[in-house]
Amino acid sequence: MNFRTLDLNLLRVFDEVMAERNLTRAARNLSMTQPAVSNALRRLRDSLGDELVVRSGYGVEPTKTASALWPAVRQALNQLREAVSPPPLFDAATAEGSFVLAMADATASLLMPTLVEIVEREAPGLSFRVLPLTTRDPRSLLETQDLDLATGYFPAAMSAITLQDMQSDAPSAFGHYRLYSSEYVCVMRHGHPLASQPLTLDAYCGARHLLVSFSGRPFGFVDEALTSLGRSRRIVLTVNQFFTAGMVVVNSNLLTVLPRHFVVSTGMASAVEVRELPFATDRVDVDSLWLRTRESRSGHAWLREAIVRAAATGVPSSSSS
Repeated sequence: MNFRTLDLNLLRVFDEVMAERNLTRAARNLSMTQPAVSNALRRLRDSLGDELVVRSGYGVEPTKTASALWPAVRQALNQLREAVSPPPLFDAATAEGSFVLAMADATASLLMPTLVEIVEREAPGLSFRVLPLTTRDPRSLLETQDLDLATGYFPAAMSAITLQDMQSDAPSAFGHYRLYSSEYVCVMRHGHPLASQPLTLDAYCGARHLLVSFSGRPFGFVDEALTSLGRSRRIVLTVNQFFTAGMVVVNSNLLTVLPRHFVVSTGMASAVEVRELPFATDRVDVDSLWLRTRESRSGHAWLREAIVRAAATGVPSSSSS
């Protein structure tokens, strides 16, 4: 492919088709006819030597080449759009608009009540949409979805970003900020057979367990820690929300592992027994993560600062945990 002869308008069509996964919707968003969108895709296919998308049900699915290409195309288009149409100065008191956040229910329970108070007081014209977090590595979500900020425990992603920042003269594509740190604890109901005695490793491994897994994968960091010790546990239930885990544990003999701050801030501590885990686990560092290209969006700096304030106010101190 000769880049000098590439029609950059084809990339706008490609970006919209990838976002919608549907030619009709992409055509509507671009104010084009569907045949025109199909023709643009054909021209881009010819230039790149790849099918890019294939029909699937009522829409289309991207090829591996298209999936690999799209984040760079979307980032470049966003940078061009912001360069030629810079956002107006942000005035929180009069601003209108919406932000999209992704976080697990444990994080949302800590941050959102205080964030809503801040918004109602300082920026009543703003609204928020909180999406469930289904991964410990949200970088691909930030690159491919209309997402302003992801907040949570992202150990692999943060290690990769930190390493890139250290080894490269250019910063990574992601901005980040450490909001707070916590730890995981074992939770069981009042009156549980293990509640009246020290929680030993043998007792823990011999119990029946509930796992909170965002992805649905029936193997978590606790299981990794146990495997390193040559031990294992029996998981009889996997759910994808911390609140659900708490409700089940209160009414069963299952054990689960929850963030200490979550147990305290939700008032759950009075309804359950909390024990230290009988083996070492990593500290839980909760970070905000965003694409640097989003930083120029009107209000994004205010959003990041508001999240920091919400964390400082909404997260219980270590003394109260």
